Amino acid sequence: MKAALQAYVDGFNAGDPAVVVALFADDATIEDPVGNPPITGRDAIAEFYANNVASGAKLSLDAPIRGSHGNAAAMAFTVEMPNMRIRVIDVMTFGDDGKISTMRAHWGPADIES
Repeated sequence: MKAALQAYVDGFNAGDPAVVVALFADDATIEDPVGNPPITGRDAIAEFYANNVASGAKLSLDAPIRGSHGNAAAMAFTVEMPNMRIRVIDVMTFGDDGKISTMRAHWGPADIES
């Protein structure tokens, strides 16, 4: 799980959304931020990451990636964009196949700096 999350960061920062999308199960869901309607399915997830990578955003880890003894892992990171910074914690669950089944991004207005 930790290796998958590192691949997520590396693929995103390399500007390759296909690398990120390949980490997700076909029926995965994304809730970004938590409380928004979920983004479901490979096509919607591909569009989500293509748009985010195209924005010029880059990710930097704020602490080591954390894994559990179960099926979840989390990472605290900062999204750097041209005119803003967002502090985020992503919690992801994984299926038996090692693919991400859910991604929940924890951030809100107080976590945005301009």
